[in-house]
Amino acid sequence: MRFAIDVAPLGDLSDPLAIVELARTAEAAGWDGLSIWDSTGVSMDSSAPDPFVAMAAVAAATERLRLILSVIALPRRRAHLVAQSVGTLDRLSGGRLVFGVGAGGDPGDFTAFGEGALLPERVARMDAALRRIDPWLRGEPARAEGVGTLDVTLGPRPVQAPRPPIWLGGMRPGALRRAAGWDGWIAIAVSDDGSSMVLGPERLAEMVATIQAERVALGRADGPFDVAVFGLAGRGSGAVTGAFADAGATWWLESLSPMRGSIDALTAIVEAGPPRPV
Repeated sequence: MRFAIDVAPLGDLSDPLAIVELARTAEAAGWDGLSIWDSTGVSMDSSAPDPFVAMAAVAAATERLRLILSVIALPRRRAHLVAQSVGTLDRLSGGRLVFGVGAGGDPGDFTAFGEGALLPERVARMDAALRRIDPWLRGEPARAEGVGTLDVTLGPRPVQAPRPPIWLGGMRPGALRRAAGWDGWIAIAVSDDGSSMVLGPERLAEMVATIQAERVALGRADGPFDVAVFGLAGRGSGAVTGAFADAGATWWLESLSPMRGSIDALTAIVEAGPPRPV
């Protein structure tokens, strides 16, 4: 299992400079990655930095941290610009990017800007965007669905080949089926307020088995596949993460949010190092 800090970029963590400092601290303390949300902060009466720009700063400030976008809300972004940003960020980081995507779970990020849509429509838009982004990241031509008149290629080409890994986030059965067709799944094991665990390792194991069965049906059972878990382990506690590793998790994303404490308290969690299984 590998370990990342997961930054909810709200409140005091909405300052990209604070995120960069946490990244430096995490790398020095032996963490393997940093993940970040894609949010406007509107629903939480806050603001939030652009995740691509914030991650570019993290890439410049670190040497080995894996950069995990968890997750980009594709239905409210234009596919060709996302592909361009992903390729740029993978090159800037020397091939350290993980491209996490989702349908968007925060209504405020949509309705506040006149983009309200029910979940089925958001999922359909996400699927349509991925159908174009996938070939673009591979350096292959694709057409902007519904509006484009030409097959085009986009750059810059990512460092990773054939492209950066794509992980899907979500807890519904449909999300698990979709994740099986890509390179990883992001599970949410914490409550909405980020204060407690609401998913246990037993249930995670059942969901992983569902994904594995779907991958067999798709003929993808032998390909690499990551299972990342948003969770709360605390300072150096490996008992929780060990149980989740046994259930099939390959990444632990330690949830850091303003609801969990001050910048100093969150920094202390990071400084303590990854909660590796004992």
